[in-house]
Amino acid sequence: MAATKTDMLMQVLRDRIARRALGPGDRMPSIRRFAEQMKVSPSTVVEAYDRLAAEGVISAKRGSGFYVSNSNLPPMKLTPAGSPQTRNVDPFWVSRQSLDAQPGAVQPGCGWLPEDWMPHEAMRKGLRTLAKSDAATLTNYAPARGSLVLRRCLLGRFAEESLSATPEHLMLTASASQALDLICRLLLRPGDTVLVDDPGYFNFRALLRAHQVNVIGVPYTREGPDLAAFEAALAGAPRLYITNSALHNPTGATLSPQIAHRLLALAAAHELTIVEDDTFVDLEPEPSPRLAVLDGLNRVLKIGGFSKTLSASVRCGYIAGRADWIEALVDLQVATSFGGPSPVATELLAHVLTGGGYRKHIAELHRRLAGARKAVAAQLAPLGITPWTLPRGGFYLWCRFPEGTDTGDIAQRAMEDNVMLAPGNVFSPSQSATRFMRFNVTQMSDPRAHEALAKAMAA
Repeated sequence: MAATKTDMLMQVLRDRIARRALGPGDRMPSIRRFAEQMKVSPSTVVEAYDRLAAEGVISAKRGSGFYVSNSNLPPMKLTPAGSPQTRNVDPFWVSRQSLDAQPGAVQPGCGWLPEDWMPHEAMRKGLRTLAKSDAATLTNYAPARGSLVLRRCLLGRFAEESLSATPEHLMLTASASQALDLICRLLLRPGDTVLVDDPGYFNFRALLRAHQVNVIGVPYTREGPDLAAFEAALAGAPRLYITNSALHNPTGATLSPQIAHRLLALAAAHELTIVEDDTFVDLEPEPSPRLAVLDGLNRVLKIGGFSKTLSASVRCGYIAGRADWIEALVDLQVATSFGGPSPVATELLAHVLTGGGYRKHIAELHRRLAGARKAVAAQLAPLGITPWTLPRGGFYLWCRFPEGTDTGDIAQRAMEDNVMLAPGNVFSPSQSATRFMRFNVTQMSDPRAHEALAKAMAA
């Protein structure tokens, strides 16, 4: 039997409640307003509300309206139902296409380097050394703040960046993503407002959706966020601003000193906390302004990890911040993970980072990436695809397509040829990047990538 208008309305409302767009105790939309929004009669809305009330999903209050019940809620759902292949192109679509790629897939849309770009021999050497370590490293829980050896290594690296920090300003986490999750758990509550870049890293938005907060996108320029738009967004009393300062994801842009100083002044005036994701720090050939350095870890929390330059398989991240915040975050990590990241992972990473080969590996990456960026820009030019800016480092090119192109359609067509792309709107809260796409230049050497792209554009 075909679904009626009432059935469809009920499913729309169930989805909103499952995504917590409507939370326990929230008032349902007025009957007249919802009828106008959905282009149905008020009587259809009344019937849908009555049936949901009979199921216990909502309840009626005389003279006040309908409210989401505090009990009988469906499990929280972050995305519409359906397989990753069939549902709408969104941050979860890109992530799951990348993580669940079939053998032989070509992945210009993914966020990591190919296997043959990574320091295999250094990792194997570290594993051999680790295999001879004491039994405690191989069997015990990690300290609450994580490996002291790796933390000392990080503090030394911070000092090279002119970031003054002591052990109480630093903790290790299971990944950079977990670092951000812990910060959100500590500082946010459902309904809070968070600022992100537009375009900006798509998994920031995916994580914030899970925390049930309001996300406001601030247009991003070649020198940082648009300051006029940023200041206007502060009227909404946001709690956090989450960004990349160097080699911004997806644009590859670099924050200018002028905008960095103005951002920090605005944050101080509006009691805004900034989370600076510095995951790409080692891929930048020359240092650029860092909010954490300029701020001295007062209002800025610095996070990062090692998956982009060492291994996405050996996960570990970190948080650097004010000592009182780090103390609270350590307790939160103990409550949720019972200690820091795996000693096996952290000791392995410390061995590789302090070995003589890491700096040579990074220097070689800079050389190869510079060549790959130029080569891919030249490869895309005949298709009318041009870089928005030429980054100083890293492996992303944020590219503009010809007028009238919807890169979401391009990405879905390319999937038919087992080529995974990252269309612009997955990075854009305002959905204003229809003509843009992020390319990982290290994943474009397979001819199938260019062939699938040209075929999808022709279609």
